[in-house]
Formats: sequence, C-alpha cells, structure tokens
Amino acid sequence: MNLTPAQAYKKFFEGNERFIQGDLSHPRQDVDHRAEIAQGQTPFAALFGCSDSRLSAEIIFDVGLGDLFVVRNAGQVIAETILGSLEYSVEVLQVPLIVVLGHDSCGAIQATIASSEGTLVTEGEFIQNLVLRIEPTVQAAKQAGTDSIDEITALHIKATVQELISRSTLIDSAVRSGKLAVVGATYQLSLGKVTPLVTIGNIN
Repeated sequence: MNLTPAQAYKKFFEGNERFIQGDLSHPRQDVDHRAEIAQGQTPFAALFGCSDSRLSAEIIFDVGLGDLFVVRNAGQVIAETILGSLEYSVEVLQVPLIVVLGHDSCGAIQATIASSEGTLVTEGEFIQNLVLRIEPTVQAAKQAGTDSIDEITALHIKATVQELISRSTLIDSAVRSGKLAVVGATYQLSLGKVTPLVTIGNIN
C-alpha cells in the first residue's frame, strides 16, 4: 500500500470511528479479495495487542483480510518472539505503523495486582512468568500513589512501547529514519473507542 506513518495512522483511526458509530464498511472481506491476497500480504500496519477475546483487531478498526499484521498475547507483554514478529512486519512487510493496544479492565493487569498483594492463586508456571513481566509497572504505579487498574494499564502500555523501541535496533532505526511510527493506545470495551496514549515518530 506504500502509506506513510501519518496516512496509516489516519486509516487506522478512521476505521475505529466507523466501529464506534456502528457505520461499518467491512472492507476487503469478500471472496475475490481473499483470492487476490493469497499470493502475498501487504498490511498497512502491525498491531501488538492483548489476547482478550473482545479485542478483535479487524473488527474494531473496520479493516479486512491482509490489512493488519497482528501479534497478540495476554497483557501485551514483550518477549523475543514478539520482537521478532514485529521486526518482520517492519523489515519484510515494510509496515509504516505499529500500534501497541491495551484495554480497560485487563485480566493480566488484574492478576499482576493480585500477585503483588499476595492473593493470586494459579497453578500455571507460565501465567506467573507473564505476571512477573508486568510486575515492575504495578510496583512503579504504587510508588506513584495509584492503584487504579486503568492507570496501571496506561503505564504498562507506555512502558511496552519504550521497551519495544529500546530493545529492537531495527525498529528504533526505522522510527528515526521517518519510515515508521509506534503508537501506544488503550481500548474502552464498552465504548469501542481506541485512545492514543503515546506516539513515537511522525504521524502529522
């Protein structure tokens, strides 16, 4: 599609506005388009989001098959496989925009708060591993005097964006060159609204 970061950003949030208003266009979801993109993909953006079943990216941004390169895990926690996937989207697929998307009332954040209070009960060792990745943000929030789950989620989203940039030289270089922008945003489950929280790179 050869969009600039600003054009991709505009396209992203215009789709979300259609979703909020219930005026969906359901683009590029037909049989002909499915056949057309079978030979290759050219997404206009990458999305790294929470695995929550209520965050179906193509629906909340009113886009179609082949439009988004989507990477998800519970609590949108950075890991080597996540970094590799997002680097692939930038280097190979040449997306001009990465959106890191969290949401209100996040279960992973709730679990981490419970863990910090000593009330988390889980038999899953890898659930605990995930919680440990979010724990520093919860502790920082408490030191700052807040225990609001949505405020903690906002801090976690911002920290995730910073970690993505700091750990991936490739992504950092793409941002510095003007080829890429990274946006951290939060999704309100009841409203369907995506609100940007932090932007690195030029979207104007």
